[in-house]
Amino acid sequence: MRYSIAGRSTVVGTSLRAIASLFAVANTGGVLREFGVFNTTSVAVAVSLVRFTNATGVGAGLTEVPWEPDSAALMTGFAGHTADGAVGSPFVQAALGAAVGNGIIWTFGDNGIRILKGTANGIGVICPTGTGQLLDYHMVWDE
Repeated sequence: MRYSIAGRSTVVGTSLRAIASLFAVANTGGVLREFGVFNTTSVAVAVSLVRFTNATGVGAGLTEVPWEPDSAALMTGFAGHTADGAVGSPFVQAALGAAVGNGIIWTFGDNGIRILKGTANGIGVICPTGTGQLLDYHMVWDE
């Protein structure tokens, strides 16, 4: 089944603190299919999609939207993290131009990016230069 989350960041991201993330649960993982991020200011910013290996300081839970109306998501989306996490190497990285609405949508082909089951396994977006700002984002995944 396919699900999505979307929103505007509630914190300013850093190189270790995500603006948004998606985590597996104990018995269910998933496959990230698409990730989009967009500038909300007229200041350029760098963004990276990274793997997290712990769920430290995740923010408020987001509403996971099922693409089929009768199936609830098991994986959990989180708004901005409140503490630094264990950040892995970036899957993808981009500079968003200095204009409101400038952004990028990454798609991950037939195989997607696998998020293994287990509550410590997640994907999130950070600002790798350490200087972040509020951003709009969306994630699409399959379980």
